[in-house]
Amino acid sequence: MTVPLNEIKWRALVTRIGRGECTPFLGAGVHDADTLPLGKTIALKWAEERQYPLEDRWDLARVSQYLAITDLDPMECKDELCRRWFTDVPIPDFNNPKSSLGLLAELPLPLYITTNYDSLLYTALRGRGKNPSREFCRWNDNPQVKSHGSVWAHPNEGYRPTKDSPVVYHLHGIDDVRPSLVLTEDDYVDFLVRVSQPANKLLPAYIQEAMAGTSLVFVGYRMADWTFRVLFRGLVNASPAGLRRVSVAVQLRPADDPALQQRIQEYLEAYYGQMNTLVFWGTAEEFTLELRRRCEEAGIITPRNQN
Repeated sequence: MTVPLNEIKWRALVTRIGRGECTPFLGAGVHDADTLPLGKTIALKWAEERQYPLEDRWDLARVSQYLAITDLDPMECKDELCRRWFTDVPIPDFNNPKSSLGLLAELPLPLYITTNYDSLLYTALRGRGKNPSREFCRWNDNPQVKSHGSVWAHPNEGYRPTKDSPVVYHLHGIDDVRPSLVLTEDDYVDFLVRVSQPANKLLPAYIQEAMAGTSLVFVGYRMADWTFRVLFRGLVNASPAGLRRVSVAVQLRPADDPALQQRIQEYLEAYYGQMNTLVFWGTAEEFTLELRRRCEEAGIITPRNQN
């Protein structure tokens, strides 16, 4: 069973953030709902438009797999996804104290890992006067993927980002290089097979080091999601138990029924407690406000009224 994110754990997390020993790991739920839709929203829209016949209409990987086979093709799915939902995205107010991306961009961290395709975090970092780079996992051999430059390309394999020049690492691809997107079920299977093979060395050494050697803060995921569970166990949990640092996952409370909520929380806390992961039960906004308060008190970021 995990312990809650109590006062002692909060202090440890803030201390590690101040030392740059924390890596945010971001999913789609980190965004404001008015800025970018969740995968579930896209899946339901596509399912309605293309008459998806199965019950899991909320699952974007399965709905896009269906479209890729019966209606479009894998690349057309990715093109349509980017055209409809990742083009001309409105820039949110990163100065809003409730903005998760706004806060994350202020933190003195060298690396951010995300499974999102968009460039909003990159934009937020630039708005804080930083000089970020966008990187992504080269999980397939498409020429566009292979030819795209990398800060870790030879002879810079040992490159190390800094808090002033951080890297945003897109694990599931970026919208600017559409063949890099992990979208359909086939994509997820191929991605997990390729990235889990140590001999392939698809993840730069620095990314592997951060996953194993820093505290990870997961924001924007639901721990019950199968995709996230596979990703977590296959990548983040790959290092020996004795070498892992405590991580934190921000999670919505799972049910309105108090009795059912308690049972679900106990199950998820026990499941992820085996992986040295604490749970913050609340919204990304609630977590952001609390983390901001604590980082301001610790002098890690400047209080809003002093900006």
